[in-house]
Amino acid sequence: MQETNLVSPLSNASLQLEIAELMVQSLNLEVAPEEILSDSPLYGDGLGLDSIDILEVALVVSKRYGLQLKADNEDNHKIFSSLGSLTEYVAKQRTR
Repeated sequence: MQETNLVSPLSNASLQLEIAELMVQSLNLEVAPEEILSDSPLYGDGLGLDSIDILEVALVVSKRYGLQLKADNEDNHKIFSSLGSLTEYVAKQRTR
């Protein structure tokens, strides 16, 4: 029997929207959460976030989902490269 991922695509989409809402609220972004595309970069040409913004996002995501996001994690650039990659990480690591 093949092992399946417990997170369905539908719940992943719902989680992604929830994370986008957290980002918009915590950073006071002037964009609707549903306008943030899964594959748009969070840095630079995408949302234009800087390192301070990413720290704020890491803090609210950590508190909301009960996971550890450490500044010295070598995967941070990948984790925070897009909303989709952040959602994927949260889906796998969350404790609540």
